[in-house]
Amino acid sequence: MRFELKIAWRYLFAKKSHNAINIVSGVSAAGVCVSTAALVCVLSVMNGFNRVIEQLFSAFDPELLIQPTEGKYFSLDTDAMEQVAAMPEVAVFSPLVEETAMVEYKDHQVPARIMGVSDNFSTLTQIDSIITDGEFMVWDGGFDRCVMGRGLASTIGINAHFVGGVRLYAPKRTAKINVMRPDQALNREVTYIAGTFAVNQLDYDDHLCLVSIACARRLFEYADNEATAVAIRLSDDCSKKAVKKQISAALGKDFSVRDRYEQQADFFRIALMEKLLCTLLLAFILMIASFNIIGSLSMLMLEKQADMQVFRHLGASPKQVRRIFLFEGWMISALGALCGLVIGLALCLLQQEYGFLKLGNGYEYVLSAYPVAVEPMDIAVIAVIVLVMGFAAAWYPTRNIMRNED
Repeated sequence: MRFELKIAWRYLFAKKSHNAINIVSGVSAAGVCVSTAALVCVLSVMNGFNRVIEQLFSAFDPELLIQPTEGKYFSLDTDAMEQVAAMPEVAVFSPLVEETAMVEYKDHQVPARIMGVSDNFSTLTQIDSIITDGEFMVWDGGFDRCVMGRGLASTIGINAHFVGGVRLYAPKRTAKINVMRPDQALNREVTYIAGTFAVNQLDYDDHLCLVSIACARRLFEYADNEATAVAIRLSDDCSKKAVKKQISAALGKDFSVRDRYEQQADFFRIALMEKLLCTLLLAFILMIASFNIIGSLSMLMLEKQADMQVFRHLGASPKQVRRIFLFEGWMISALGALCGLVIGLALCLLQQEYGFLKLGNGYEYVLSAYPVAVEPMDIAVIAVIVLVMGFAAAWYPTRNIMRNED
């Protein structure tokens, strides 16, 4: 094997009699290099955007969310729920009430998701970090307060400094509709805005309004021991996967226990599909760039016909001769891949440090520059893809040697 590698290494850097071979070999390595660097940069930018969105979701979504598998609400006065609330790994146990209602401010009316939360909601999540105006408060000691998504507040024309009441309307669950007085079939609550938040996701910013859980229970006619979900924050020193399994076992099949990834399963599934499709598209471009290796090796084999005969007379087998050119093609691919990985990683590190590529003018978006996150698994996958394609591109022209020399 050392004989074949030495000859291939000699052919790789030796000057050829025809300058075109050197040019084609350089173009082959350059094509693989550019494609590899593009794979590293594009996948790292996608990872960066995903991490930013994960952080925004993490600021609002609880670590674990308990919901009934059937029905809309459940009772908190059960042995299983009390057992979960008393677990030492559970740092915060917070019931939630969430339904759809009509939000009205002056002449503006829009449907919205009303989420009733407890006073400890700010300790359950990091909502204080995404407050854009005002503060997080759902009860000031005398009046119900609300915290709206920034888009919802803009739609009804209100901000945290307005003193007018925000009216909430929801149909009564048990009352019959009187066609003469349909307004009597509605529950009404009045609350005052305390702040606005921004998750930078339409489902939150344009449709969500946080109120006290007592206000939500009155509006939707739930008892004090009823909730539609329970949000949990775990202690820092526990194994989250183990605790999740323990809670699921305690509650049984009547409840689902979801972590942050499962709460946003659709988003992460779409992000994974986008990343996969992007990888396949760039891998296809890399495959086209690898075709130059076929031309480079074909020209080299034509030039080295005399050398092949010398190797045969010196005792080299056809298999060894084939390996020389196979390693030659693989070295071209490996050299391009190595340079591409170095260039791609360097560009990513520079973007992380200095943020050369800006998003707009720096004020229109959540981020001023493209985020970058390099993941070792991506680098390993890219290296495998490049080497496999390089091997395939090198094998194709060398198979003719097998037919002619065996």
